[in-house]
Amino acid sequence: MQGLFLDANRTLADVFHQVVRPDDKPVAVNLQEDIDQSTLADLFQGYDFILDDHTTLPTATLALCRQLKHVIFLGTGARSYMNPEELAELGITTHIIKGYGDTAVAEHAIALMWAASRGVARMDRGMRAGNWLRSDGIQLTGKTLGLIGFGGIAAEVARISLGSGMRVIAWNRSPKSYPGVEFVSLETLLAESHVVSVHLLLNDETRGFLSAERIAQLRPGVLLVNTARGAVIDEAAMIAALRSGHIGHAALDVFNVEPLPAGHALTTLENVTLSAHSAFRTPEANQNLIRMALDIAQRL
Repeated sequence: MQGLFLDANRTLADVFHQVVRPDDKPVAVNLQEDIDQSTLADLFQGYDFILDDHTTLPTATLALCRQLKHVIFLGTGARSYMNPEELAELGITTHIIKGYGDTAVAEHAIALMWAASRGVARMDRGMRAGNWLRSDGIQLTGKTLGLIGFGGIAAEVARISLGSGMRVIAWNRSPKSYPGVEFVSLETLLAESHVVSVHLLLNDETRGFLSAERIAQLRPGVLLVNTARGAVIDEAAMIAALRSGHIGHAALDVFNVEPLPAGHALTTLENVTLSAHSAFRTPEANQNLIRMALDIAQRL
């Protein structure tokens, strides 16, 4: 059994070579970040499994790959790039990787929250343009942070935020407990939170979860952070709420379309702080990710 790392960039290729072991199943590394979809079927010939970082895998294309039996997606958001149920009907199992970057993503969510609360990105843009922009920020100590979804990343966000003196409340679809965190109804969380941070996996149930109706229930002027998946929020409703000021600021690492198109509405709003889906990108998280992917391959 042999595999292909489909779309390695230089950084991940270097990490791969750092963590691979002599007894791992053989994996070829394709240093090609942008894959021509028309070449996928040919590229997969001879491989039993693939590691996929960010390439869309159409079901019709994989149906042509008779030898392929496993897709190991490097992260949790496989549904953004493939349909696991349709692949399963072809005899192809989709594997996701959880927990590899909980601390990295949590730290990035915290960084976005603090940067947005003090208008750091706006001041930085202004000063680079020769302007001296000074504005009042939000002091977060004593404020309420609401976590929508409570897995490993949200637990890390809670740990850091509790240490900084914030009140932390959370809502989760199944019962959870965590020291210092009050678990409340979704309606209570939306109404009481000065900051809302989204930590939901994307699936059929969570797509558009933060809908126009739920956005309307948010505390006026709320700071919204999303390091989960863009599609869990109704983007049009969020943009409308940003323009009206109902959402005071959005700090976003994930988007419906990635890369974010030039001139997208979110790039034109001053009350938005953006990062390029990079919350998980640290050396520590990358090493965990690739090693965990190779461990999955080893068990196949």
